[in-house]
Amino acid sequence: MMENFRGGMSESVDVVIAGGGAVGSAVAYFLAQNSAFAGTVAVLEPDPSYEFAASARSAGSIRRQFSTPLNIALSEFGWQFLRSVPEVGLVESSYLLLASQAGLPALRENISLQHRCGVQAQLHHAKELSRRYPWLQVGDLAAGADTASGEGWFDGYALLRSLRAANERRGVRYVRDRVLHIDMHATDAVGGVRLAGGGAMQCRYLVLAAGTGSRSLALQAGVDLPVFARKRNVFVFECAKEIPRCPLVVDTSGLWFRPEGERFICGPAPEADPDVALGDFEVDDGQFDALAWPALAHRVPAFEAVRVTGAWAGHYDYNVFDQNAFVGPCDAVPNLLLANGFSGHGLQQAPGIGRALAEFIAYGKYRTIDVTPFSYSRYARQEPLREHNVI
Repeated sequence: MMENFRGGMSESVDVVIAGGGAVGSAVAYFLAQNSAFAGTVAVLEPDPSYEFAASARSAGSIRRQFSTPLNIALSEFGWQFLRSVPEVGLVESSYLLLASQAGLPALRENISLQHRCGVQAQLHHAKELSRRYPWLQVGDLAAGADTASGEGWFDGYALLRSLRAANERRGVRYVRDRVLHIDMHATDAVGGVRLAGGGAMQCRYLVLAAGTGSRSLALQAGVDLPVFARKRNVFVFECAKEIPRCPLVVDTSGLWFRPEGERFICGPAPEADPDVALGDFEVDDGQFDALAWPALAHRVPAFEAVRVTGAWAGHYDYNVFDQNAFVGPCDAVPNLLLANGFSGHGLQQAPGIGRALAEFIAYGKYRTIDVTPFSYSRYARQEPLREHNVI
């Protein structure tokens, strides 16, 4: 059940979470499960249908083939968590990252790091790729990498609904409203929030998990988040020919595709990637003919004859600084906790981020995965922690 606060009512809450998508709901989930936390939680979410939420418009995939150890650790926990939630329909498969001769050194370097992090990544040279995936055109490829386990895809909307249902059973309150203004104590602490519906909440912690809407809110607390909305188009298509054992393929062109039931979905890499308005969810239909289809037909000859059956557009909360998330407290405002800038990785990392922030609130520190490298302080120092495998 969602509540509405009207008429200028005010109350005190221990933790206010701005944004009830997968990340915000995961923070609430792990707080509600933590016996060391006995406080109250309010999740502010203006749209209970989640029509335009990233959680609902994501391609719902999870991987461990990253170039940053912390991303690997977060996805490892996310994978184990998803396996415990049957509602999400987890499909165990792999990513297949393709490389030209020019991209081979970076692929090798990433695999070496992944092995050190316990990921069973496998390098296949072109001839082996052709034997492993006979439907693949490998003439311009040097190699590709996939994994023996721990990757696949799932229903992101089902994960969100499952988290929210569990939270409401445990007494977490979802309020149908949004933060209009952050009230500060002097300049170094959040005192509370004023809501668009007219109410107000005082809080000990404010968790900013509002996706692309987080930048404007953070500015009210004096925090400049280099996080902007970037649009991604996803196309659904049918192919008459069978493509056996198809993983999620990431082409050298930047295009990705994977099976979705008896169909396929794909996302082309945009030639230009401007910031977009927060309400711009119009599908760029021309991207399929101009970008997706040529790359599909080149890489998989069977895709020369496909039929588009649907499409949607969603947003990345894209961190232009280094494509990694900002997570945890800000030095200048310690009770403002960030969960932003995932650059397309938020859904798969939601469980790990939720657990980390819940631990910080309950214990004052991270106990399992130390997400300190994702602190906002790296931006203040201008020391990027780059993720090179952004899809």
